[in-house]
Amino acid sequence: MAAPVTDAAMKDLLPQQEDLLYEEELARNPYNLKMWIRYIQARTDAPPRRRHLLFERAVRALPGSYKLWHAYLSERKLAVRGLRPDDSAFEALNNTFERALVSMHKMPRIWTEYLELLMEQRLVTRTRRTFDRALCSLPITQHERVWQLYLKFIHMPGIPTETAVRLYRRYIKLEPAHAEEYVAYLKAKGHWGEAARKLSELLNDDTFRSLEGKSKHQMWLELCELVTKHPREVVGMRVDAIIRGGIRRFTDEVGRLWTSLADYYIRRSMFEKARDVYEEGLCSVVTVHDFSIIYDAYTQFEESLLSASMEQLAAEDPEGPEGAEEDDGTDFLLKDDGNDLDLRLARLEHLMNRRPELLSSVILRQNPHNVAEWHKRVRLFEGKPTKQILTYTEAVRTVDPDKATGKPFSLWCAFAKFYERHGDVPNARIIFQKAVEARHKYVDDVAQIWCEWAEMELRHQNYKRALDIVVRATTPPVRPARMTAEEERALPVQERVYRNLKLHLMHTDLEESLGTRESTCAAYDQILDLRIATPQVILNYALFLTEQKAFEDAFKVYERGIALFKYPHVKDIWAAYLSAFVERYGGKKLERARDLFEQAIKDAPPQECKPLYMEYAKLEETHGLARHAMDIYARALGAVPKEQRKGVLDVYVSRASDFFGIAKVREIYESAIEAEPPHELGDDDVREVCLRYAALETKLGEIDRARAIYVHGSSMSHPDKAADFWAAWRQFEVKHGNEDTFKEMMRILRSVKVSFSHMQINSIVDAARITSKAEAEAGMAAAAAGAKRPREGADAMAELEAEAVAAMGLGGAEGVAKKPALSGFVSAGVYQQGGDDKDKGKEGGGAAKKAPVVAANPEEIDLDADDDGGGAGGDEDMDVGTKAVPEGVFGSLAGLAAKGKEGGEAPAKKQRT
Repeated sequence: MAAPVTDAAMKDLLPQQEDLLYEEELARNPYNLKMWIRYIQARTDAPPRRRHLLFERAVRALPGSYKLWHAYLSERKLAVRGLRPDDSAFEALNNTFERALVSMHKMPRIWTEYLELLMEQRLVTRTRRTFDRALCSLPITQHERVWQLYLKFIHMPGIPTETAVRLYRRYIKLEPAHAEEYVAYLKAKGHWGEAARKLSELLNDDTFRSLEGKSKHQMWLELCELVTKHPREVVGMRVDAIIRGGIRRFTDEVGRLWTSLADYYIRRSMFEKARDVYEEGLCSVVTVHDFSIIYDAYTQFEESLLSASMEQLAAEDPEGPEGAEEDDGTDFLLKDDGNDLDLRLARLEHLMNRRPELLSSVILRQNPHNVAEWHKRVRLFEGKPTKQILTYTEAVRTVDPDKATGKPFSLWCAFAKFYERHGDVPNARIIFQKAVEARHKYVDDVAQIWCEWAEMELRHQNYKRALDIVVRATTPPVRPARMTAEEERALPVQERVYRNLKLHLMHTDLEESLGTRESTCAAYDQILDLRIATPQVILNYALFLTEQKAFEDAFKVYERGIALFKYPHVKDIWAAYLSAFVERYGGKKLERARDLFEQAIKDAPPQECKPLYMEYAKLEETHGLARHAMDIYARALGAVPKEQRKGVLDVYVSRASDFFGIAKVREIYESAIEAEPPHELGDDDVREVCLRYAALETKLGEIDRARAIYVHGSSMSHPDKAADFWAAWRQFEVKHGNEDTFKEMMRILRSVKVSFSHMQINSIVDAARITSKAEAEAGMAAAAAGAKRPREGADAMAELEAEAVAAMGLGGAEGVAKKPALSGFVSAGVYQQGGDDKDKGKEGGGAAKKAPVVAANPEEIDLDADDDGGGAGGDEDMDVGTKAVPEGVFGSLAGLAAKGKEGGEAPAKKQRT
């Protein structure tokens, strides 16, 4: 009951003097909203009762004003802050909200504030009904604001679960995408059956998209976990069908789903059904990972059963098993008297022994055409013939030759050998017969089976049967006379196996061992007629005929092989043919042998003809004429490639020395070092030949000839790359020459070095000329098009050459005269003292003509008195020991030497050029 109003309070409620203005205005127009707001704002400091009275008058006059009601309710809410929920002020405030909602029932803000107030008061039923009234009053577009509070309300403590479930069911009708919130709430409250059913509905709804980002796969795993861990709460759901559907749809978690299904039956104490599920899972998974998961769970299950039985046996109290049962998911103790302990132990041992077999089955399910894995599976059943036979039978039926990994025919051969090892040869023959009739991809596979069959008969000494098998395999089938290669390739491999060389080679081997000469020749001729022979077949055929003393037939076989093959395959046939012919006839049929060698040389490419020439020359040396042999060596020298000529020349020189002496050797050497293309040698080979030729002449005492050879070889001996040549020449001059010859050698060395430098520069200049020519042509084209070329760059090359001449310090006429012949060559500052003989210094009493002054050559060798026993001043400064030399050594130089002495000049200097 409200407290009585006192006189003081009544006085405060009456209008004051300052309110008269507002009262008069409102009396004239009581519906003026602005005036009411101003009136209320002006009385901010007034007592709460007076302000509440003003608000009451205002909302009575304007019941549809949201602003007045919101301000009034907000002020009333502040007034009850801090009070107990059961205070009467809260009920008065509730009544005010009810009166406001009479006209403000379409305003969601009024509803939400009222609902929050009721939630604060913990009035469950009233709050729920108010929420329902709000949802009925507000349009559907405003329901989201109400449901946010409604969901918050049902999560508050003390809300009955059944009420919350019903509200969530209503909510997901409005917002189906928020069904996961419902499932999470059910799981939190322990309503596993309802959660599983709702999750199943979501999985069956193809239009559902998870707001939490979960995939269908994750939701399936969540459902499987629900139904397997809480089997008693999901009664009525087809758990088996649900999990099997997940197994079919999601192959990456098959192992986990199988174990979940087995766990479901275990929790329901259906142990045999769980064991069947484990076995089905082990026999259906296709990955080792899934197999490991199921196998580990299966073994753990069997071990748990065994442990439970052992504990049950150990318990003395017969009531122990009933009292020991617990509802924790592991309550699978069996009520028995312990008689099944051996059975369970045997089951566990059997499971562990089957692991390799089960794992092999998994690998074969991944690829049933894996031949190596089939062989490995057969070895797992070692000592169990029946299972091995069944495995072989399954393998040959399963493996597709077109998809096989490995050699499918090896399964057939191993199957037949299995029977052979057990002494059952007739069944082995049956397997081989089925094998050659089965479908294969390659001809070699069928041929290998035929060969294995024949070898089995040979192992059992059935020689006639083995030969008949090979003859049967190599007999051509009856077919139309005309058949294209494409049509023949389209035939089954069984009709093309007769052309297989492996079978024919086995046929020839058996004929050589078991047949006659005629049958063996027929087998070889069949190979040649089918045009499948190799050079080795030709050699084997000819060798067989040679062993049979049929030499001419062997030579005919060689001829057929030569007609069949070309180089490089015919190389071995020619070698064997020529060797056999020469060994057979020697010099009796020399002309025929020569014809054969000539034919072989004619057909041979240059890279392969050297051995033929060597054998040909050897034949002439042994049975013919040495002169012919020399001609053959000479021909070989021009026929073989450049890199092989050196070897031919060595043999040529050696044999010429043996047969004709030094004169022929000199002729060979001279023709070799002066040969014109295409008979020329390489520079390195020529240099080596010159060294050997010079050494030979030096040994014979022909010093001048040796020196001339060195001079000839110097033109192709780079000083930096052919140091051995110049070292040999230097040693030669030190031993056999004098000062002038040594200086001449040094002069040639410098000339050669300059010439090689010029060659390098020539290549650079040629490139520059090509570039200049291209630029000139471009300039002419530009001029024709009207473009003007700068004149300053027109003669850039000539300016560079002039700068090079100026840099050498050569000016005037002399400079021009001494300019190198090569345009653009910048010399190092050393020029050969050139000109005529009259420009050279004269020895004796004459005065030397003044030579041009040039820079010193840093590479010039200073032959002082310590090194050579004298200087360059003349003979009077030299202290050289002399010794009488026979005149025959000098040859034609002896007369010149005598004349030189009379004229006061050394003979060596007369010879210098």
